[in-house]
Amino acid sequence: MFFPKSYSAILQRMNQADPLAYGRTRNYLNGHITRLSPYISRGVISVKQVLESVLVKGYRLEEIEPFVKELAWREYFQRTWQHLEDGIFEDIRIRRTNTSRKNVPVALLNATTGIEAVDTGIRELVNTGYMHNHMRMYTASIACNIGQTHWPEPARWMYYHLLDGDLASNTCSWQWVSGQFSNKQYYCNQENINKYTGSKQRNSFLDKPYADLPGMEIPASLQEGKIPEWHTPLPETTLAPLDPSLPLLLYNSYNLDPEWRKNMKANRVLLLEPSHFRQFPVSSRVIQFITALGQNIPGLQVFCGELASIPGLHQFPAVYSKEHPAFRHYPGIKDERDWIFPATGRFYDSFFQFWKQQEKFLQANRQPVRQTA
Repeated sequence: MFFPKSYSAILQRMNQADPLAYGRTRNYLNGHITRLSPYISRGVISVKQVLESVLVKGYRLEEIEPFVKELAWREYFQRTWQHLEDGIFEDIRIRRTNTSRKNVPVALLNATTGIEAVDTGIRELVNTGYMHNHMRMYTASIACNIGQTHWPEPARWMYYHLLDGDLASNTCSWQWVSGQFSNKQYYCNQENINKYTGSKQRNSFLDKPYADLPGMEIPASLQEGKIPEWHTPLPETTLAPLDPSLPLLLYNSYNLDPEWRKNMKANRVLLLEPSHFRQFPVSSRVIQFITALGQNIPGLQVFCGELASIPGLHQFPAVYSKEHPAFRHYPGIKDERDWIFPATGRFYDSFFQFWKQQEKFLQANRQPVRQTA
């Protein structure tokens, strides 16, 4: 799976998105997905930017609703994090299961679940940092609902490897699948997996009717579990002298936007704090991806250290960052992120509630756009 790093190539990929084909085929492993999620997660582009790039081609909102909803899901999870703060890392709803296993099934670590398509997807995740969204649902369902494992440690495992790792989307999605942020648990059977992945496996532990899946015994391949120790290999960095007469712009792993205040004369620092990555570890591939994306920002310095270690932090005329729940401790001015929907001032218990409200906003604020030739 190839993910270009240059900003021009990223914009080209964004402009090639086909929302109609996406809506028809997004659940298939070989479907017309956009592969924009790493750039959205890392703040290189925004969901609003993606939506506008589609609407300007003349598509009507009604005909691309599945595409728009997918963008809305991402924004919904971000708003959930804003409202619940660190509460998203606990069960959002009262748990509906009796799971007491608080580890990672070894079958996930070794890609040996016995479901061939899922094991292939896990190997791809580890080797490339990418996993199709439908495959993530299959993996989470097998781990939590079939393997009867509580979601936090498996979610942590997946986040560690994902190039598009987003704590809100990853954490809330695992809770949605396992029933802690939804009305019911999500189950997949072998027939469904075969349909969307192109596999032809039979006689697996998932080769059953859906009615037989809840309450089934934990398969032998999912019995063993462990809690791995994850470490983030941050590079050694040294800051070149900063100009104390200029503002300081703080970037991070969720804000790598080359357009952000690009005309401001300022010190620009990509801050990778060891304390953040001890709490939320990621792989060396993820760190390399983040720093490579940072090269799109002229004059950006990478600093692997704590915020307080930036020389003269409180002596700059101003400090700027983008608002984000993971970086509330940054001082100074926090610019608003680029949202599709305005803040509502409340927490929505389900995406359905959120979408009903935001759909009205879209309809009321639709703008005329040029038609395609």
